[in-house]
Amino acid sequence: MTDNDNQPTVCVVGSINMDVTISTDRIPAQGETVIGGNFATYFGGKGANQAVAAARAGANVKMIGAVGADDFGHTSLTHLQSENIDTTAVDMMPDVSTGVANIILTEQDNRIIVASGANFEVTPEIIASNEQQIKDSDVVLLQLELPIKTVQRAIQIANRHGVPVILNPAPYAALSKETLEMCTYMTPNEIELADMLQLVPFEVMKEKLIVTLGSYGVSYYDQGDERQVEGYDVAVKDTTGAGDTFNGVLAAMIAKKWSTVEAIRFANAAAGLSITKEGAQRGVPTLNEIYSFIETKKQ
Repeated sequence: MTDNDNQPTVCVVGSINMDVTISTDRIPAQGETVIGGNFATYFGGKGANQAVAAARAGANVKMIGAVGADDFGHTSLTHLQSENIDTTAVDMMPDVSTGVANIILTEQDNRIIVASGANFEVTPEIIASNEQQIKDSDVVLLQLELPIKTVQRAIQIANRHGVPVILNPAPYAALSKETLEMCTYMTPNEIELADMLQLVPFEVMKEKLIVTLGSYGVSYYDQGDERQVEGYDVAVKDTTGAGDTFNGVLAAMIAKKWSTVEAIRFANAAAGLSITKEGAQRGVPTLNEIYSFIETKKQ
């Protein structure tokens, strides 16, 4: 694809999965079998979800990651390209499967087990070989479904070139104080934040934190004071990918040079809208849909 020079560029370093979902009225106990409801497969992976969200929010998106040389890998690449995402730096790995997420949907929430596959074959050396992709971006967005050393290398490269970094520390894994200090923003949920605070003092991270609170919205810190953006009251169908929608749209708006507060509010609306549809990426709204949703909620 050819970049539009009038659009900012978000580089997403992250995972690409196929989501395998099944709905159920209740979670089975150990050793128990229950009859479930609908079964479906959706394109997923926190990295890919966030890349799609950023692209639909109007950013040029370049993705660094990997898929397996299997059916899921081929269809995932084709899908990302159809979303106008540059997949030049997405490697197709032989003899390894594309990442898969097994998602159980129940009681308007989800439980997820991830088989990382090709995502864990993305090495720091692969990141280094794509340094130009990072250097030429307006924002770098990362999650933790890749090896930690790989994430750290990407953050170091972005920091060296003065590119803002948004780190979504999910699924949670310990990162060094030095690595966290290189991040411009961190977007944990409340559980991830509690884990982070066991290793890094709150004062070190406070001004970088944008904490997602589910239906309660988002909290952040402005000149030392905590502030909150309230969530939206919507008909929930599937919460899978709501956080990814938030992060992708946030990255796009930050790349567009919106103020942090404006970007948070817009991304919060996008996340609220996303959970009214099933599927992590199917639920990601377009720019116009977000604007319309905000206007409707004002009435």
